[in-house]
Amino acid sequence: MNQKLITFVVPCYNSQEYMDICIESLLKGGDDVEILIVNDGSTDKTGEIAEEYAKKYPNIVRVLTQENGGHGEGINHGLREASGIYFKVVDSDDWLDEEALPKVLRRLELCERRGGIDLMICNYIYDHKDDPKLNRTIKYRNVFPQNGIFGWDKTKPFLPWQYLTLHSCIYRTQLLIDCGIELPKHTFYEDNLFVYKPLPYVTRMCYMDVDLYHYLIGREDQSVSEESLKKKCSHQVLVSKEIFKAHDIKKIKEDNPKLARYLYHEVVFIMAIATAFTRLNRTEEAERMVSDMWDDVAAYDKKLARRVRRASLAAFVNLPGTKGRDIGLFLYHMCHKFVAFN
Repeated sequence: MNQKLITFVVPCYNSQEYMDICIESLLKGGDDVEILIVNDGSTDKTGEIAEEYAKKYPNIVRVLTQENGGHGEGINHGLREASGIYFKVVDSDDWLDEEALPKVLRRLELCERRGGIDLMICNYIYDHKDDPKLNRTIKYRNVFPQNGIFGWDKTKPFLPWQYLTLHSCIYRTQLLIDCGIELPKHTFYEDNLFVYKPLPYVTRMCYMDVDLYHYLIGREDQSVSEESLKKKCSHQVLVSKEIFKAHDIKKIKEDNPKLARYLYHEVVFIMAIATAFTRLNRTEEAERMVSDMWDDVAAYDKKLARRVRRASLAAFVNLPGTKGRDIGLFLYHMCHKFVAFN
């Protein structure tokens, strides 16, 4: 049997109410795709639904069952079992656009005939369940050349609110294996680490200006709801510190300045949102958590920590005192009005 072009990994925990939409969208890829449904210790009918798909589409769908380890462990499990040339994670409440998917698959095939790529980037849509007027598409046409294969030297600066996400990225499977990515168990927001850590291994990229991924916003129990962000701010802090320490940006800059520019951009963004989401709690404990986070990264690289904290985006959310916090959170809510990301 020929190797599959792409593996889609779908981590599922109690997803019975919505996983059908996700899986059906992936099946539009036909025999080019492998779909790995990871049942992460679900207590509802998720496992039964997954097995029904595997029985109906035995050459496309496989079910991986694990004790509950969280979203990151679901990705780890999927990567260990993946047989596709390329690898993409699709969350069980999201879906891929049925018109865009065939175009992306054909472009991946073309890239393979031209020697392959390490990373494919596509647009994604914040798809609001209850208010489509809030839908926003994140595009990268200002950053990347379109359609051809290129390296970091051909990239342009990202806008302050743009960064690479789980939704926009398709990695080469072997590259993920080679970089040794292993996501923490029982940790939310670890998808940021999944995207960030492999980037220095990437030399060949392709960007398609197509709206591929629909990122559902509006479920009450989503990890990106404001209440969840407040409750799980310690997870955001943990992941942000891991990202800060993942790469020596100064050393990378010597050989690859535009890659280093993007890595720095993402560190600023991730540290800023960790600060903002923690300060949303408006408690002394939250303020201590933010202070400890910055102390920790400063102990690792004092110069970089100072530079990141003084960068415009991070500086605004790190203004000292309760008045400073209120100003920072006001700016956060203004950004939220521009791109309603939760």
